[in-house]
Amino acid sequence: MCERWFGPHALELSLAPVLTDMCPVQHALRWSPTPELAESKSTLVCPPDQLALPDGCLDLVVVHHLLEVLPSAHHVLQEAARVTADDGHLVLFGWSPYGTAGCSRVRPEWRRHFHGGGRWRSPAQLSDWLEFVDFEAQRVDYCGFRMPGGPGRNAMLETLGRRYNLPLGDAYMIHARRRSQLIQPQRGRLAFERPVAGPALGGITRLGSSARRAPD
Repeated sequence: MCERWFGPHALELSLAPVLTDMCPVQHALRWSPTPELAESKSTLVCPPDQLALPDGCLDLVVVHHLLEVLPSAHHVLQEAARVTADDGHLVLFGWSPYGTAGCSRVRPEWRRHFHGGGRWRSPAQLSDWLEFVDFEAQRVDYCGFRMPGGPGRNAMLETLGRRYNLPLGDAYMIHARRRSQLIQPQRGRLAFERPVAGPALGGITRLGSSARRAPD
């Protein structure tokens, strides 16, 4: 998926190893909450819910396993959507509450071992949040399939799980686009046909909802 993300400018909101360096993006911007954690002088240092960037300036925004550890996750998602261009891509990575690791959160003594105290949100919940900021999830991909109590990687289960995209993986990726880019408006057109009955209409007919539409 990273190889298909492109554009002049991108931003990755994450505390994990960088992903956008695998993308054909001309200018991939990294983020840090504090100057001490900044990887370079060009790192964007600011609160994640107050990005110091203008509206719609980025072609790609990646939020990588960050919404689980922040108390104001919906504000962070709102900011990520704000800086994404109208024709840009918004990509969210999250831990699934329905995977093997997610089901282990039901035990209170285990919950403290999970990121953010186990505040993991399902793709359906994040899709509702995306609709609030005028975005729509185009696809959801799952990964991290394993047996309960088993090792973190199981090649056979991973192959089957990804082939059928089962919602039982430990993690998921949501690819979202702005709603305005998903709507193709159909406008009426003026066409010259046979003259209609009536004085001096010139044979001009407007094709609207009550007449035959011109083919797209």
